[in-house]
Amino acid sequence: MTRLVLNHETYDAVLREIVPGAQRFLWILTADIKDVFVEHEGGRFVPFLEVLAGKLRDGVEVRLVHAKEPGPRFRGDFDRFPEFLQSDAFDRLLCPRMHMKCVIADGRIAYVGSANLTGAGMGAKSEDRRNYEAGMVTDDPVMIRGLMDFLDDFYTGSLCITCKRRELCPNPLA
Repeated sequence: MTRLVLNHETYDAVLREIVPGAQRFLWILTADIKDVFVEHEGGRFVPFLEVLAGKLRDGVEVRLVHAKEPGPRFRGDFDRFPEFLQSDAFDRLLCPRMHMKCVIADGRIAYVGSANLTGAGMGAKSEDRRNYEAGMVTDDPVMIRGLMDFLDDFYTGSLCITCKRRELCPNPLA
């Protein structure tokens, strides 16, 4: 089944459904990434990075790909969680050409849409302060397989070989 998600529905679909449901792996791709806060156990709001660190502790492999270096608040929160540096199950890649906004959990469910991993894009902001966003959530195995095949080509560096923007890339994969 494929369904449309709009505006705040993105928060519910991605940050309350897809991410928490990941049990084996979680792939997150975004152009922009900021220090997003999400509702967690007991109704308290925590940095999204705390949720990802918990996933790593639970044995979930996490790939985080983004297009530019995040700001100081994100980096400060990132440094608070040793799981990101100590876990072999975590990969963070920076690609200036990455403009996709996509979250895949376990190869069984995926979000593809316009929302970056920011408070205005998919975070817990009021309706009057958020971006207008549209996306799709699908569990269609053919669609997810095609998306994962493309991302595997990216992840293994196959796309770096012919990239004409290498001068902008801080760490080419190939």
